[in-house]
Amino acid sequence: MLVILSGVAGAGKDTIKKELIKRMENVESLPSFTSRPIREGDIEGQTYNFVSREEFEKMIENQEFYEYDIHHNQYYGTSRTLLNDKMKSGKIIVKDIDVNGTEHLKELLKEDTKVITIFLRVPKEELKKRLEARVDKPSPQEVILRLNRFDYEESKISLYDYVLKNDDLEKTVQIIKTIIENEQKQH
Repeated sequence: MLVILSGVAGAGKDTIKKELIKRMENVESLPSFTSRPIREGDIEGQTYNFVSREEFEKMIENQEFYEYDIHHNQYYGTSRTLLNDKMKSGKIIVKDIDVNGTEHLKELLKEDTKVITIFLRVPKEELKKRLEARVDKPSPQEVILRLNRFDYEESKISLYDYVLKNDDLEKTVQIIKTIIENEQKQH
């Protein structure tokens, strides 16, 4: 089963993913490949798989991605090989991905894989505060770029199986844990 978490930058996707992995024994992350620079706190192969822009473009040429997109001026993509290998292991894969990637993965995998999609909502003002308080300190231009994407991401909510307001981490994690357990029973 593939569980997709989406929401604008700063919605809490990564934090929730880490909590689910800690609390559920059969849950594993699937980090995207990206051309963005490594930031403080990033761990190669856990946060993302970091490659140069040139390497990423070569991977596109070689059709190594299920989907990829340019987001905040950087490439992000889902590796065919990594996803297929993790799916074969029988684990529940949790992936945080933007709305475009969600649309592509749902379409590509719907015949072979149970895909559960969850959108995390955060009020725009709260989002601005979270972005400005991040450890990696995005520039004012980056904050504006991410906030400008807010309305676009929100307009895609109908793609998702579940939409949750993420204003209480503990509550949100418990709800998602319950969703995964219930979906597993139906599998």
